[in-house]
Amino acid sequence: MDRPPDQSAAIPLWRNRDYMILLSGQTISYVGSFASQIAFPLLVLSITHSSLQAGLAGGLERVPFLLLTLPAGAMVDRWNRKLVMILCDTVRALAFAAIPLAGATGRLGMPLLYGVALVEGVAFAFFNLCQVSALPRVVPPEQLPTATARNQAGFGAAVFAGPPLAGLLFALQRTLPFLADAVSYAISTISLLFIKTSFEGDRSAPRRPILPEIREGISWLWQQPLIRFMAFLTGGINLLDASWALVLIVLAQRAFHASSGAIGLVLGVSAVGEIAGSFFGGWIQKRLSFGRAIATSCWGFAIGWTAIAAAPNLPVVVLLVAVAGFSLPTYDVVQVSYRLALIPDELQGRVNSVFRLIAAGTMPVGQVLVGALLQWSGPRATILCVGAGLGLLSLTATLNPQIRHAPPIEQAVAMS
Repeated sequence: MDRPPDQSAAIPLWRNRDYMILLSGQTISYVGSFASQIAFPLLVLSITHSSLQAGLAGGLERVPFLLLTLPAGAMVDRWNRKLVMILCDTVRALAFAAIPLAGATGRLGMPLLYGVALVEGVAFAFFNLCQVSALPRVVPPEQLPTATARNQAGFGAAVFAGPPLAGLLFALQRTLPFLADAVSYAISTISLLFIKTSFEGDRSAPRRPILPEIREGISWLWQQPLIRFMAFLTGGINLLDASWALVLIVLAQRAFHASSGAIGLVLGVSAVGEIAGSFFGGWIQKRLSFGRAIATSCWGFAIGWTAIAAAPNLPVVVLLVAVAGFSLPTYDVVQVSYRLALIPDELQGRVNSVFRLIAAGTMPVGQVLVGALLQWSGPRATILCVGAGLGLLSLTATLNPQIRHAPPIEQAVAMS
């Protein structure tokens, strides 16, 4: 495999300038994204008073994954990944800035929100593949679990800060969270300009038609039973968890009559578990086998989520979401770092695009289904249905032989 220079292995991550710039820029961007992600259903609900419409708007944002992720994977293996990330964040900044502009001019409506959701989805399809493919270029293989854990910690910090920010800004003016997201994308764009490391390896090989290149990515993943199973397992989890914020918003509004500010605070405080899970993800990976780490995190998420249905008040909801939230970052740290270490650099975009198509392609369906369940059955029944599905997935993960017998990451890299 084509790897970054070996001397980077001796540099602690906190002294790796390019990694720290990448981490900082993306964490700020995550904060803005979570602010707008929480504000989006609040805004749709305020306009339409329909949970189903909110689910449809969220699902529309994910549709580009179904249409673009495979060709996008082949393209980011050809293109300058850093330039693609800069262009995507610039477009997203402009798109989200259009919402407060429309609000100020009295032209805010669902067509604009649907359009912004589609733009965000298209840009995310390209940006996310470039971002995940760039990480093995910025840090050496042996530091991937720690780097992935820190990325998840930044993600968790954004989950902590973004929702309260969304609640506060939404209470002041309902389009302000989207202005904050536009600013965060602008900051991310600027940070990328300061990174010196190339986000791709040698590109001297002659280019082929795009369809054979896509098939090469599909073939590589399909010949890896563990990675293939993890793609479908993650897809199942994302199907059920795609509208977690909408479920909690509707539960807080209907069961506890919470204000938008209180909802933002609840979602933010509940992220404490996710931050803790991010910090401990690398530690857990070093002390548990791959199989035990995956099975334990799946069961923790399923049990914590299901128990929310019986929560008598918002503080208990916060506690249970924190328990469930601890598990998902652990799952992500283990499976993402394992996958990235095994994929050759020249296939990172294509293989990750196939993985993401399977894993994230279920999210539009999940958001629409969960929105419909909320509309027709209420939040507690929806939570129980989701919890039952998560329990079934956890049992499948526990019994899967590829997961149970997966070698440690260092041994897996040596064997690849």
